[in-house]
Amino acid sequence: MIHSLHVTPSAPCNMCPPYYPSPATYISLTPLISYHIVYSLVLSSFETSKNYEVMNNQGQRIYFAEERSNCFFRYLCGPSRSFTMTIYDNVGRDVITMHKALRNCYLQKVIEAPPGEKIGYVYQYFHPFLPMFKIKNENKEDIMKIRGPCVVSSCLKDLNFTLLSLDEEIVIGKISKKWAGFIRELSTNADKFGIQFPFDLDVKIKALMLGASFLIKTFSKTSEEKQKEKKTMKYPFSFFQ
Repeated sequence: MIHSLHVTPSAPCNMCPPYYPSPATYISLTPLISYHIVYSLVLSSFETSKNYEVMNNQGQRIYFAEERSNCFFRYLCGPSRSFTMTIYDNVGRDVITMHKALRNCYLQKVIEAPPGEKIGYVYQYFHPFLPMFKIKNENKEDIMKIRGPCVVSSCLKDLNFTLLSLDEEIVIGKISKKWAGFIRELSTNADKFGIQFPFDLDVKIKALMLGASFLIKTFSKTSEEKQKEKKTMKYPFSFFQ
């Protein structure tokens, strides 16, 4: 699965101790960076590890992410499953950790950067027509909203999840699931995601948006993609999609 996350630079993060690189270390290098997230799925008797390589637009790996979840719950619960995702830098130090709870509705995720230090939360909440999420700070105070499209199936067009102010009057950025075209959509379950936000957005919000994009990726899986993943779970070996 391949995603592309587009971001803009920001000031260095001051919240991390010296031995931890900032979550925005690489984000701040150029005006625009493409993150190509390629994953493999490693299966064992009881645990599943989904691994991601995060690369810039020049094909250079800048992060490595690992999602760990229970094999039984992955098969039975699908997107509702609990998991922990850890993002590492190129020397193997963990810089961001994301925890998703087991929930059958209204998904939520806790973001830590560095691991052990909560910087915020992403919550899905009820709306009669649209998928809606709230971004909260470390004190669980609402700071922004994410509004999704009324149809979460990428058919002939991109799916845009818009980052908004709390009053929904100001558009701050967006998370997009890209339409790959008929041939690619039919031949593979690979996805392409993008994140866009302003230059001066707080680095913690950028890290929270990164966490939100993984939550939205889980939320927006089509029924066909879920069936493909369930079929894959029958075979206990590593593979690349």
